[in-house]
Amino acid sequence: MKSMIKLARYLKPYWLAAVLAPLLMALEVAMDLSQPRLLQGIIDIGIANGDLAFVVHQGAVMIVVALIGMVGGVGCTIYATTAAMNLGADVRADLYRKVQQLSFGNLDRLEIGGLITRLTNDVDRVHDAVAMFLRILVRAPLLVVGSMIMAVITCPSLSVLIFVIGGLLVFAIGFVSRKAHPMFTAVQERLDRVNTVMRENLMGVRVVKAFVRSDHECRRFGTANDNLANDTISASALVASMMPLMMLLMNLGVVAVIWFGGLQVQRGSMQVGQILAFVNYLVQMLHSLMMMSMILMNITRAEASAERIVELLDTDPEIQNKPDALTETGLNGKVEFENVGFAYRGNGGEPVLQNITFTVEPGQTVAILGSTGSGKSTLVQLIPRLYDVTEGRVLIDGMDVRDIAQETLLQRVGVVFQQATLFSGTIRENISYGRPEASDAEVAQAAGMASAHEFISSLADGYDAVLGQQGVNLSGGQKQRLALARELVQHPAVLILDDCTSAVDASTEASIVRALKEWDHPCTKLIVAQRINTVFSADKVIVLEDGRIAAQGTHAELLKTSEAYRGIVQSQIGDKEHINA
Repeated sequence: MKSMIKLARYLKPYWLAAVLAPLLMALEVAMDLSQPRLLQGIIDIGIANGDLAFVVHQGAVMIVVALIGMVGGVGCTIYATTAAMNLGADVRADLYRKVQQLSFGNLDRLEIGGLITRLTNDVDRVHDAVAMFLRILVRAPLLVVGSMIMAVITCPSLSVLIFVIGGLLVFAIGFVSRKAHPMFTAVQERLDRVNTVMRENLMGVRVVKAFVRSDHECRRFGTANDNLANDTISASALVASMMPLMMLLMNLGVVAVIWFGGLQVQRGSMQVGQILAFVNYLVQMLHSLMMMSMILMNITRAEASAERIVELLDTDPEIQNKPDALTETGLNGKVEFENVGFAYRGNGGEPVLQNITFTVEPGQTVAILGSTGSGKSTLVQLIPRLYDVTEGRVLIDGMDVRDIAQETLLQRVGVVFQQATLFSGTIRENISYGRPEASDAEVAQAAGMASAHEFISSLADGYDAVLGQQGVNLSGGQKQRLALARELVQHPAVLILDDCTSAVDASTEASIVRALKEWDHPCTKLIVAQRINTVFSADKVIVLEDGRIAAQGTHAELLKTSEAYRGIVQSQIGDKEHINA
């Protein structure tokens, strides 16, 4: 219950509703507990003595008591729901803010499917449990205790039956609760897997159809779905086994009360109304214990979800600002790598980059080449601290990037990824995403440099055209150009293009490269490229092999000194004039 208790702090702003709910429930319980005693009076006094006036009076009192109890029950439901739903909304909002703060390394470990489950299903479990706690779990203990007290007062000689049966039920509830907790934790982990598989399939549905792999994906989802179903059935079966046991104990208790009570009625030491009232209190107590067991099962399941929520809330971003990090700094764009090494945490400590050393002067354009897996994308992601180096230093204008506040750094270092991500909304909103205050002229200028203005203008609504989810109504090349325009409108001091023109044709790419070269904004550019034509005009070319720099220099220098570079050039353009440049 530790995690649920931690999340209880979210009730603080709604303390009044959280307090009124159990108070109103206590009122309803008090009214419910008084009913059997009133009924006892009708039987043992009114009916036994033939006093019709007393029967009518007691009946009227019972109606008033029932109405008061109804008011308490309705009020409790309203306030409990208010407090629980607000708690859920605040927890979900904090989780969402936490996700926004996490570093790429955290997101790699937690996985998107698991995060979606935590923000949705897990939060739902918690606020449902809180609502139940404020309503039923307050009502049930009060009814249990109140019924026991009233039963002892009504018929002390039979009260031992309540303690025996109640003790057996409490033992059974505790046993099942301990068994259920790890099972419900496993259920939530299975749900993570279902969400992950489903998200991958929906995001890649075109690839699935193109390769006719629907059957394979259905089997993959079926495996995850069956595992979830099997674990859920096991956990639910354990919980469901409680109900028959409780019904058996309750019925045995009623039979025992009637049996022993009937014997005492025959002896004249007890009245029929007493037995009827005692049976009512016994049934109330056992029924309340049954409710408590069901609620405790739900709370056990909610505790498993709460642990996952607290784990995420307590996760510290792997990349954090130093206490004295610079928040105001003008960057000219000089980039230096000093003996940089890097390894992903989930990669078994194997280095992805080793001994990387080079310098890029302000305003220069550097092209980074290498085979797939050579570390090109990882290298450029170290500059804006999307990941932190494990060895050496990355400097901008002589300052270690770890000494600069990350928000400040990201405002001055722009990254355009190969996988273009767009948001639902207009084209204008997507281009000005990082600078909402950008003017229409600035948006159009950025689109023009990215060779996007022409196709945007051809749309019926132009820059006000609404994009579907993930820009589904655009081609891959169009999405990449919009993503590039979104970064250009930021006017960064350092611009990183991570193979972000892979989906555009060669002539369009040449136009983009030319526009960037003629851009009057002073900007250092690092271009991860696959096409050799992109690098001809670069001030420096860096060739990576297996996470190390195999060669660096100008295009002409590398043609003379680097066999690896010559191999890349020849593989793409053959023995043309550039080989001998």
